[in-house]
Amino acid sequence: MVTDLASMLLKPVWYILPSYFANMSPVIFGGGRPLDMGRRFLDGRRILGDHKTVRGFLSGVLIGTLVGCLQGRSLAGFLLSLGAMVGDSTGSFIKRRLSMEPGKPAPLLDQEGFLLFSMLMAYPVEPLDAWSIIFLLVLTPLLHRGTNIIAHWLGLKGVSH
Repeated sequence: MVTDLASMLLKPVWYILPSYFANMSPVIFGGGRPLDMGRRFLDGRRILGDHKTVRGFLSGVLIGTLVGCLQGRSLAGFLLSLGAMVGDSTGSFIKRRLSMEPGKPAPLLDQEGFLLFSMLMAYPVEPLDAWSIIFLLVLTPLLHRGTNIIAHWLGLKGVSH
């Protein structure tokens, strides 16, 4: 019984590890040239802003893919990582359209956007059951909050939302 419960909880975490690592990597390896190259959208606002960088995006995809390779899931790892970075960038795009300042928290968008894009991109290769999706949707905001607080304490992030 305990083994079944542990397996049921660990399976979704194992599945999403490449995405989690991809999402955390830009905090450590990011910086440099903005992904949007300073360009503005039709509304006159930056497309993504200075916090989304080429190095951050690429490091996220690379680190997450490496985690997937270590798990023996190279294609799924790549798709989960790419999904995390596309989802995170999409969240920034939406925040800019809503006139939110970079770094300002957007509950659910910040915590779930990368996760949903990851699962959607990897679905054709490794579909996830409904229980695991629900579990990850509940777990991820809690982990996101905790890791942001730790990153703030370590001086890696300016805000701890």
